[in-house]
Amino acid sequence: MSRTPAGTPDTPTGSDRFNEGRATYVMKGGSSKPDIEAGVQAIRNVVKTLKPKPGVYRMLDARGDVLYVGKARALKNRVANYTQVANLTNRLQRMVSQTRSMEIVTTNSEAEALLLEAQFIKKFRPPYNVLLRDDKSFPFILLREGHDFPRIMKHRGARKAKGAYYGPFASAGSVNTTINALQKLFLIRSCTDSFFSRRDRPCLLYQIKRCSAPCVGRIDKVGYDELLHQAKQFLGGKSGAVQAKIEAQMQEAAEALDFESAAILRDRLRAATFIQGSQAVNAEGVGDADVFALAAKGGQIGIQAFFVRGGQNWGHRAFFPTHTQDVEKEEVLARVLGQFYEEVPPPRTILVDRELPEQGLLEEAFSALVGRKVEISIPQRGDRRKLMEQASRNATEALDRRLAESGTQAKTMREMAEFLELADVPARIEIYDNSHIQGTNAVGAMVVAGPEGFLNNQYRKFNIKSAQTNDDFGMMREVMHRRFSRAMKEDPDRARTGEGGMWPDLVLIDGGKGQMSSVRDTLEELGIEDVPLIAIAKGPHHGREGREVFHFPDGREKTLPTNSPVLFYLQRLRDEVHRFAIGAHRAKRSRAITASPLDEIPGIGPARKRALLLHFGTAGKIRAASLEDLQRAPGVSESVAQMIYDFYHSRG
Repeated sequence: MSRTPAGTPDTPTGSDRFNEGRATYVMKGGSSKPDIEAGVQAIRNVVKTLKPKPGVYRMLDARGDVLYVGKARALKNRVANYTQVANLTNRLQRMVSQTRSMEIVTTNSEAEALLLEAQFIKKFRPPYNVLLRDDKSFPFILLREGHDFPRIMKHRGARKAKGAYYGPFASAGSVNTTINALQKLFLIRSCTDSFFSRRDRPCLLYQIKRCSAPCVGRIDKVGYDELLHQAKQFLGGKSGAVQAKIEAQMQEAAEALDFESAAILRDRLRAATFIQGSQAVNAEGVGDADVFALAAKGGQIGIQAFFVRGGQNWGHRAFFPTHTQDVEKEEVLARVLGQFYEEVPPPRTILVDRELPEQGLLEEAFSALVGRKVEISIPQRGDRRKLMEQASRNATEALDRRLAESGTQAKTMREMAEFLELADVPARIEIYDNSHIQGTNAVGAMVVAGPEGFLNNQYRKFNIKSAQTNDDFGMMREVMHRRFSRAMKEDPDRARTGEGGMWPDLVLIDGGKGQMSSVRDTLEELGIEDVPLIAIAKGPHHGREGREVFHFPDGREKTLPTNSPVLFYLQRLRDEVHRFAIGAHRAKRSRAITASPLDEIPGIGPARKRALLLHFGTAGKIRAASLEDLQRAPGVSESVAQMIYDFYHSRG
């Protein structure tokens, strides 16, 4: 046995949640012979050194890759069970046959071991553990402090910024919908501090009544703080009290004949009603709870989760864990919960549809995680029971859809949504590109795709007007500003999202980091932070298909295998916008080549233009002609001749 010093690559570092009270060991034994006896011998060598203490063990293959992570109340007893081959399932026998070494971490308690186990599973993704296939962080709403007028924003990742966090929300879509409604309800700003400091007049969000414009003094700090307080109450579950207060203020304004203020309060009250009415899940009376229901069919398992905070539905998500063969359904759900709450803080109540193994241990571990009591229970009656029944139906339907999608275009679309970290399969995809030659005849292009293919009648081209035509980033900014400022004016409530309306579920940009920054900053200036953006670049081997790099707004990059159907689909979208942009550019260039100075003269139609060119030969000779010569041309009256002469000679 060799003890590995803390801080070496084989042991958890300071980034791990638990360190104190642990000893970490690496034990090796057995031979390289690929049979189960070699694995059993390696495990027996480890068992000799163990004590009946709580901890976590990792089984490693001959290359040192982690095969399995497990936890135990008494390590010696638990690990020794793997040497009783006859009592193991076929799956575990295969695992033992590949095991050549083990790593052991002792902990202070079994609850601590359970949390560390989940952390290691998420880190190493072992092939013999039940895995929660979801590497996306869950979004929160953040009311960020540190400014006289705090902003409302979506937040992912570590909660380091100072402010009030509300969540988790099931997806970016659910948090974005809530933020949009909260902006209408409380008029809280969403712009960045730098954008806020540069304003000298209200932005578009103020005009469409989604911001109170504190940046230009349309509301003072006292008034803004009151709106912020109401927003915190609403997100904290006191929506009824907030609505009652707004309703009373509206009544007072109406009685004082201040109908403008009454109308504003009425619109805010409607926004509050919209949030309550838009929740497909009836979570009233549930308080703070997460709801999990499991469905199994065709050898696969689906788990539906509802997230409820303050009696409000904050979205739902389906999970499809892997490596579930030969694992009891109750065990699968318990493993999923352990991995899920490794990242997300658990609420006071977790509702499940079945008894879980070691349920008390899970409660103890989750309570230690957040420093308060967490209860896991099976609802038996009332609103909670109805909510669980709804979650069970959703779990079955989600699993049925997944099984039906196998081997179809729908499967590719679903995998694309997972790869691009979208809330759902996009119903409307917009793809953008620019085309020009050395800055001339610049044109922007947008093509649109849906589940059934390209929507040619919704393609659009943008003749570049304000941007420097040799500035690709500036051209992209102009295109995005024109496209989305129009969308905000024509469909600010996004009532037709995904139904052929103005708002896309995904925006793809042909370009790299620079184009992504241009688009992201432009939409942020418009107050739009909920449209998914992805930029597609050729990658390090420029020009070689299959090496595309996908850039995310937060600076991350991803790639796909060269034989991926998702990659082929995204390449097809990119190629289509490239084709359309080049076609639009060529058409514009062709018109420029065939254009004549006569086109600019008002009142000169095609017939007169042809007659003049036939008489004089060239446009230059028409420009040089005297007034008398012009009057002698066939089909040209004195007044028209005077108009042509004045057009050229008045221009100097």
